[in-house]
Amino acid sequence: MKVDVVMPKMGESIQEGKILRWLKKPGDNVERDEILLEISTDKVDTEVPSPSAGILTALLAQENDTVEVGKVIAQLETESSAAIVHSAPAPVIDKPIVPEPSKVDDKPIVEISVPTPSINPSHNSGSITEVVMPKMGESIQEGKVLRWLKKPGDTIERDEILLEISTDKVDTEVPSPIAGTLSELKAQEGDTVEVGKVIALISSGNVSVSNQSNTIVAPAPAAAPIQTPIAVSHPSPIVQAVEVSAPVVDIPRQSGSRFYSPLVRSISEAEKVSLQELESIKGSGLEGRVTKADILQYIAHRSSGTTVIQNTAVVPPAPMPIAAPIQQSAPAPTPVSVPIQASGKNWGNDVEIIPMDRVRQIIADHMIKSKQTSPHVTSVGEADITQLVHFREKNKAAFEKKEGFKLTLTPFFVKAIVDAVKKYPLVNVSVDGTNIIRHKNVNLSFATVLPDGNLIVPVIKGSDTMNLSGISRSINDLAQRARTKKLSPDEITGGTISMTNMGAWGSLFGTPVINQPQTAIIGIYAVQKRPVVVEVNGEDMIAIRHMLYVSITYDHRVIDGVLASSCLREICQGLSKMNASTIDL
Repeated sequence: MKVDVVMPKMGESIQEGKILRWLKKPGDNVERDEILLEISTDKVDTEVPSPSAGILTALLAQENDTVEVGKVIAQLETESSAAIVHSAPAPVIDKPIVPEPSKVDDKPIVEISVPTPSINPSHNSGSITEVVMPKMGESIQEGKVLRWLKKPGDTIERDEILLEISTDKVDTEVPSPIAGTLSELKAQEGDTVEVGKVIALISSGNVSVSNQSNTIVAPAPAAAPIQTPIAVSHPSPIVQAVEVSAPVVDIPRQSGSRFYSPLVRSISEAEKVSLQELESIKGSGLEGRVTKADILQYIAHRSSGTTVIQNTAVVPPAPMPIAAPIQQSAPAPTPVSVPIQASGKNWGNDVEIIPMDRVRQIIADHMIKSKQTSPHVTSVGEADITQLVHFREKNKAAFEKKEGFKLTLTPFFVKAIVDAVKKYPLVNVSVDGTNIIRHKNVNLSFATVLPDGNLIVPVIKGSDTMNLSGISRSINDLAQRARTKKLSPDEITGGTISMTNMGAWGSLFGTPVINQPQTAIIGIYAVQKRPVVVEVNGEDMIAIRHMLYVSITYDHRVIDGVLASSCLREICQGLSKMNASTIDL
């Protein structure tokens, strides 16, 4: 059996990847999850494992080729009896046979009562393929259907985009797994569907049926492929206020040196944005590419009467699109996005209006969702870390010489948090309806500032099994790769509790927002020398000590004040007790 290897999707705005290096060649035997190649995208450089065990029969893309997400880049043969030509394998793409338009009748699509299809893969007359809601991340359990780009009865090609979906972490396109005819939609725009659930049926050829009665949609082949513009749902038609001098034509994949993603092209064609208009938009993506946010922002400005000239937009207050992973009781009027509504206020000429970039929109949406989900409560403690500060000053030079990077206070903070969570495991939980999900491992997320000012939250998986040296190495590695966009999606998901360290910027105290679906976040703040009362040989004395505020913000649905305060006290006491006799580097 042939298995296709496709260019994976490595981020919400990533539409293509560049092949850096093939680690296998045609004729090689590969095991499941064995690394086949290395790729590079705008956000990460990563390795692509083999989806199954078998023999690599063909490379359909070469090193340094830039390939769209979802396109086939290689093929595997999993049957040991298959004849493989090792010297010069020809790339063979196994696609279902689609009847030629001239050889079929022009019949309408009708809903009839027929027996339930009995699928037999070996039957030559055809079959039905189920399209399921894909899993877009480790913690993602559902997705929302934003927009169907095809309707029942449409003929589709393999890897042609069927629909757009939204999850808590990404907005993405879902390609067709096969060529055929879209038979039925099992989910509508605005529906939230569990991962793995069937959302559509695609038929290829004639479907054989059994004797069990059921009602299904039975589309007959059309006389010719239907080519209609993609319909975008709007409450009312968009009025174009800018005169377009160039005719609206199909947008090419590439114009000059500029690349246009499939999503941008489909939106442009649906909204009748000409190629000339596209070329005038100043893109915020890699190498000036136009992103989904750019084109939606342009359309919003155009409909409100904003004139765009030479890549510079005079922007009045207008709705900015933002992803909406929050489940709503009713479908949104516009399935593409849920905009942040502008106040309509005329701000005058002494302001600069800065559209949110995609990362900032996601952060904003995530913060709103967290506040709407969890009743936040914050408790505060104080730690005397004088002994810890002295230990670090004494050992930082030797540590840097040994490990190759600087010893900061952050690993000690992480160690104290992890030890406290191990003692009070009910703060290491999530909520699923009326169930409390207690995580057996402590996967600590820590906020990292990127060069562009946005935040990313890498995860130290299994931090409860590490000593201080292991925690230090993990923090340094994850932080460095976060700043150079080399983290994999798995390294920013799966956290069970978070830490945010705002002390480096001089913050004395704060009330951070919980990182959903977690239920607690620990805040670490600036270390200050302060006069405090200490007891020496039974006598109270005033001494200068290194003091630190620590906060815990928790979800009061499942964590009460006693539990949170107990865990907080354990963190503070753990930090205060850290000295040369208790620290093992």
